[in-house]
Amino acid sequence: MSEVNVNVNVHHLTRVEGHGDIIVDVKNGEIVKCEWQVVEAPRFFEAMLRGRPYYEASHITSRICGICSVGHATASLQATETALGVDVSEQTELLRKLMFHGEMIDSHVLHVYMLVAPDFLGVGSVLPLAASHPEVVKRALRIKKLSGDLCAMVAGRHTHPIAMTVGGFTHLPKIQDLLAMRERLVAAREDMDETMALLKTLPWPAFERETEYVSLQKDDEYAFIDGRVATTDGFTYELPDYRKVTNEYMVPQSTAKYTRHNRESYMVGALARFNNNYDQLHPRAKAAAEELGMAPIVTNSFLNSGAQAIEMVHCIEDAILLIDELVDRGIEEEPLYQFQGKGGEGVGSCDVPRGILFHNYVIDDDGLIQGANCIIPTNQNHANIQADMEFLVPQILDKPQDEIRLALEMLVRAYDPCISCSTHLLDVEFV
Repeated sequence: MSEVNVNVNVHHLTRVEGHGDIIVDVKNGEIVKCEWQVVEAPRFFEAMLRGRPYYEASHITSRICGICSVGHATASLQATETALGVDVSEQTELLRKLMFHGEMIDSHVLHVYMLVAPDFLGVGSVLPLAASHPEVVKRALRIKKLSGDLCAMVAGRHTHPIAMTVGGFTHLPKIQDLLAMRERLVAAREDMDETMALLKTLPWPAFERETEYVSLQKDDEYAFIDGRVATTDGFTYELPDYRKVTNEYMVPQSTAKYTRHNRESYMVGALARFNNNYDQLHPRAKAAAEELGMAPIVTNSFLNSGAQAIEMVHCIEDAILLIDELVDRGIEEEPLYQFQGKGGEGVGSCDVPRGILFHNYVIDDDGLIQGANCIIPTNQNHANIQADMEFLVPQILDKPQDEIRLALEMLVRAYDPCISCSTHLLDVEFV
């Protein structure tokens, strides 16, 4: 081992969103450098919000991410509604949950099938996968079409929803559309069963590292929208205290801030939700977890993809239940919110595909946003990615360099990072 020399330099990791580099330098068995570098140019959505009217916030911030646009819009509306003292109806809550399931499935199927599966199936991307495993790609596209149509049915379109507004919706689905969607969701159970059968055959890397897992939590449901912040280390916080969890700080190799709580790093995302909220999973999702041999607390970061597949099963089943409830109660036109001339401060949170997301707004009495803070899931994961890399590298130094490189790429991809969304830091040197 003392003669081992390794030089891994992954410039702009593929099959992730945004730009990140993996640098590992080992000389004579000694690790000289091991870094996860975030090199994406920063964006300034919080600054864009300042001075804008409250009703524009959800439409502006949904552009933070083209994959989690529903999640950003929902967290944004929550923050706005809390600041303005707006109570939403049960119908609005049900429709938001239904639409959120659509986005969760859409994002997870993209990651599991098109970004992660090629590594396990021995191809470089989804394009050769379509030739080598056409049934796998066709299944992914069916699931993706279903989830996109679900979002569009509720919010007018999937990416950057247009019907969601403060206090409700400007467009409502018809009962016949809900019933037709229900039939498609029931039919999708077969694709979910095939998904779990595929994942069961994959050679998941052997990797275990304990960390803290942070997510939303509720007593009565698997939490995606609202709730309290909970961690596997036994901490709980109400949403206004989110900064006690996130504790952002800067590191030299990243244009994204890092976070830490009870340990030097923590993990958010599907695996964190699975570890915190397993008891609230639908029985079919628990059966899927058993099929993969997963039970909390899972400490293999690679199995974040497995947790995503389990959540897909849960979201299919819960969407069916939500549609049943909406059909039983009926869909009614509701009056839209009218500004009352009094502002305030509010925090909103959703557990989007990549983990817990926070939006925090200060709105003045003219309805204009005077301050905003958005803390993105991936920037909460960066420190944990770095810690996982440092833990993994010594274990794989006996492998060929190409295998070391692939293992590190797969580790980062397992987190499903949305790197562009996480960049908030600009280091300016004045001369």
